[in-house]
Amino acid sequence: MSAEPTRSWSHPPAMTDVAQMAGVSAQTVSRVLREHQHVKAETRAKVMAAVEQLGYRRNNAARMLSSGRSNVIGLVLLQTGFYSRTAVTLGIEGAARDAGFAITTVTTPSLQTHDVEQAMSLLADQGVDGIILSLPLISVSPRIEELTRSIPTITTDGSRTAMTEVVAVDQVDAAQLATQHLIDLGHRTVWHVSGPAEWLDASSRLEGWRRTLQEAGITPPPEVAGDWSPQSGYRAGQMLGRIPDVTAIFVASDEMAFGVIRALHEMGRRIPDDISVIGVDNIALSEYCSPSLTTVAQPFAQMGRLAVDHLLNLMDDPSQVPAPSTVQPQLIVRASTGPGPGHAQHRRS
Repeated sequence: MSAEPTRSWSHPPAMTDVAQMAGVSAQTVSRVLREHQHVKAETRAKVMAAVEQLGYRRNNAARMLSSGRSNVIGLVLLQTGFYSRTAVTLGIEGAARDAGFAITTVTTPSLQTHDVEQAMSLLADQGVDGIILSLPLISVSPRIEELTRSIPTITTDGSRTAMTEVVAVDQVDAAQLATQHLIDLGHRTVWHVSGPAEWLDASSRLEGWRRTLQEAGITPPPEVAGDWSPQSGYRAGQMLGRIPDVTAIFVASDEMAFGVIRALHEMGRRIPDDISVIGVDNIALSEYCSPSLTTVAQPFAQMGRLAVDHLLNLMDDPSQVPAPSTVQPQLIVRASTGPGPGHAQHRRS
């Protein structure tokens, strides 16, 4: 009888490969590597034999078997220079450090399922105890579902799989705060520069803006699409600045709002005398632009702490998936918003 051919791996073996060789589920492999109590000795032996034969995370597996944890949390980010992504990362890293965990970060070039799968698989192969997905899941593949079943996973952008826990800011509420602030100032309508449609944050802010206008009896004007960048905000500002009836703009991020303000300045439109502008995020620069930007603050540091705390709880009991946890945003009023037409007498106050 001929010997079974040896498989040739073009990438490091993943947990699913161990599961296939051992004839068990990926979740069972995870339980064995974590020394879960409710695993039969025969099953444990098969899994460890597959681990040994495939060379799957041998060093990490040994460390996990002796300590129960690798003390490493994986973080998946989209490749971007946007400040809000950096701020969330700093919050997560600080909270993880305080809890005695290191962070291993993997960036993905896009939000496509294949790229997210690769990033998560890389972290799984490194033996992380849990994963924080700081990006939206546009669609969920069987592979992503499988990974989140075998490794405790938190998402921070509102999207989820069957087994992930969500920690997120209430983005609908953020948009309602911004839009209602402008309505309360007497503006007859509020225009919106939105983020990219594939981001749940952007679609939620779009929903909150529309809902607030409709509840006030105002028909929403067409939204202007942006991509989170100041350049897209600048292009939106050039267009909106040419419309005489525009007196108030809700921009879906501070960085896009900077671009809007720059375009309005260049066109001679005074802020807030002619047009009020409000953003979202409350990044550090928002207080120092001219005029200082009214915005809806997202508590990035709190988000990081919550994500790590929830992940540690999920790691202690992976079978429990609590309801999503939302953090409430806060309106920060500065100089870029003022009374609408007919309310000029209140402008000084």
